[in-house]
Amino acid sequence: MSGQSYERDERWSAVDQYSFNHLHPKTSTSPSVEALEHALANSEKQGLPDIAVSPSQGKYLYLQAKLVGAKNILEMGTLGGYSTIWMASSSPHVKVVSVEIDEHHAEVARSNIAHAGVGDRVEVKLGPGLDVLPRIAEEINSGKRGKFQLVFIDADKENNWNYVDAALAMCESGACIIVDNVVRKGQLAVASGDPRIEGARRVVEKIGADSRLEGVVVQTVGEKNYDGYLIAVVK
Repeated sequence: MSGQSYERDERWSAVDQYSFNHLHPKTSTSPSVEALEHALANSEKQGLPDIAVSPSQGKYLYLQAKLVGAKNILEMGTLGGYSTIWMASSSPHVKVVSVEIDEHHAEVARSNIAHAGVGDRVEVKLGPGLDVLPRIAEEINSGKRGKFQLVFIDADKENNWNYVDAALAMCESGACIIVDNVVRKGQLAVASGDPRIEGARRVVEKIGADSRLEGVVVQTVGEKNYDGYLIAVVK
């Protein structure tokens, strides 16, 4: 299985590498550079596609979890657990539930997460997102699980809005919802027959029309593409 093609620029990569090396040095312990590098190397060895967030994007998720004081985090799309490790490292008391449709990906992720020493903070649930989310909602409604303060959506782009809509009832007021890969090399602004681009356009338009949310799209460049994310706050 191959990853997506990236639009690259040596300036973007140089800035990412320079800044990350200074702002997350090898002496950092939360999470360790060794654990992060292991997760990427093991995922590649196990044949997972190269579509995980970049190191700088992972650090952004880690800091965002700290900013909102996240105790419970929902992730849609575990892949090899790289972003999961970042968010699970944001606090010794945080709990992350991550949903993954592919059994092999889930197995690799659990191994990477355990290697990073945050296995007790993470639960990887296997199955299609729209099947798993109602079960998580039941756990919240029954008091078995707390509501979410942070949601990170990086799964099948066609269901971006469906995941946001389902997650809303499970979020506290003030919770942060991040939907990754919505800019898609600038194709977001143009109607297309590509279902991934249409999924990105739909989530932008739906959130803009939804009185429960306030959001903005932030365009980004870096070592893994010209893209961007949608960040929204639950009212």
